[in-house]
Amino acid sequence: MKMTTAQFRVGPGEKVKLSKRPTKVERFYKSKPHYRELLGQRMVELQELQDKLYASNTYSVLFVLQAMDAAGKDGVIKHVMTGLNPQGCQVFSFKQPSTEELDHDFLWRAVRALPERGRIGIFNRSYYEEVLVVRVHPQILRNQGIPGLPSDIDKVWKGRFRSIADFEAHLARNGTRVVKIYLHLSREEQKKRFLARIDDPAKNWKFVRSDIEERGYWKDYAKAYEECMESTSTKDAPWFVVPADDKQNARLIVSRVLLDTLADMKLAYPKVDDKQRRELAGFRKLLL
Repeated sequence: MKMTTAQFRVGPGEKVKLSKRPTKVERFYKSKPHYRELLGQRMVELQELQDKLYASNTYSVLFVLQAMDAAGKDGVIKHVMTGLNPQGCQVFSFKQPSTEELDHDFLWRAVRALPERGRIGIFNRSYYEEVLVVRVHPQILRNQGIPGLPSDIDKVWKGRFRSIADFEAHLARNGTRVVKIYLHLSREEQKKRFLARIDDPAKNWKFVRSDIEERGYWKDYAKAYEECMESTSTKDAPWFVVPADDKQNARLIVSRVLLDTLADMKLAYPKVDDKQRRELAGFRKLLL
């Protein structure tokens, strides 16, 4: 099956209904060896493009990963990003905000973690938690010191959507490409993965009580994600809804999205002018 990432992209202003989007599609690989071969080929391509991104030192890429628990975010980072040069790639995980972070606006900690020019930044969860987890658990807002918190809480989310869209547009204007991935997992597949974590002693450490508690808010999270993507998927900072019930398939799709993003940037190594060539020729003579 030929892969086109456009089928997973959320268009600007598009109405999103996650129940209508598949959590599993026909495999893009024939077997596990074929999957490893395809992923390996993508890694070679990604390495070359990353090298050009780093050498040009003009643009950067922000890769945002969001999902329900057990959807495979860590696996995507481990398998898709494994071949990248660590010097040009940085990963940040966003947990519960610290006291210092709560004393700033909700985007502050994300700004501090943005990738430098020439680098790829990966957010394992992100500033989007502020319109997802906080929306599902609005009591969290009381700890955020928001002045004049409105009684109509929906105004908070709409305001944050505008802030996020403006933030991402600002990043795009200044050379940072933002790509956002939602790993779309089915409730049944999440159940299977949770049971695997409980039944396998080697995976027990992955399971925490909050996993079960958050599962009870499944519909609330779906609604939050839908409105979030509808409000913030743009031409310059698109959302991709990636079917995640098949981990290998999901990794291949994500790697293709990242490859397409870098390829669209038309990256190239810096050109050397005549003066620099003469200088290099002089240095070569000195070395000889």
